[in-house]
Amino acid sequence: MSTAETKMRDAICALGAKLAARGFCPGTSGNISARVADGWLMTPTNSSLGDLEPGQLSKLDLSGRHVAGDPPTKEALLHRSVYDVRPKDGAIVHLHCTHAVAISCLDPSCHHNQETTLPPITPYFVMRVGKLPLVPYFKPGDPKLADAIRDYAKGHRAVLLANHGPVVAGTSLSAASAAIEELEETAKLHLLLQGLKVRTLSDAQVRDVEEAFPS
Repeated sequence: MSTAETKMRDAICALGAKLAARGFCPGTSGNISARVADGWLMTPTNSSLGDLEPGQLSKLDLSGRHVAGDPPTKEALLHRSVYDVRPKDGAIVHLHCTHAVAISCLDPSCHHNQETTLPPITPYFVMRVGKLPLVPYFKPGDPKLADAIRDYAKGHRAVLLANHGPVVAGTSLSAASAAIEELEETAKLHLLLQGLKVRTLSDAQVRDVEEAFPS
């Protein structure tokens, strides 16, 4: 095992512990993956992100075949679909964080518009997440979900699975983590502001942020 892979295993476990400490992944929910030279690493099935062991992480080869470690999560196909259409991204985080899941359970008429479930409340949401489209519901592990997310992930670093939760890709583990934490915080703000008159960023302000901080 290379030094780089060893460091990545440690980084995945450290990130899992951080997300668990923040209450973002109850029980054995959520999963993390990251590319390595000869494939990618992933959190195993039925594992708590707060109790990961580096040596037990699942390893898949470049074709997505399980080659080492514990069996991977049933959502491995979902991760592979995102990697297939986002070759520059090196990590994916999928969580069942409370406020983002709540947004995923709302009737679509309650979402910001057809392009994004959440409005551009802050410039940080625009910088780290951008638009957050809703992917139609499929049961966890369904190959149809992997097919559906592929279409959405082509143009979005983050998507929201209906009645399920967010999936965020990033150039690195830290980038994916920062984006999904910003997403969850924005979902929380959005729900807290329900019933109040909210000032979101204008289209011009959104473009200004996008030009200043290109993804």
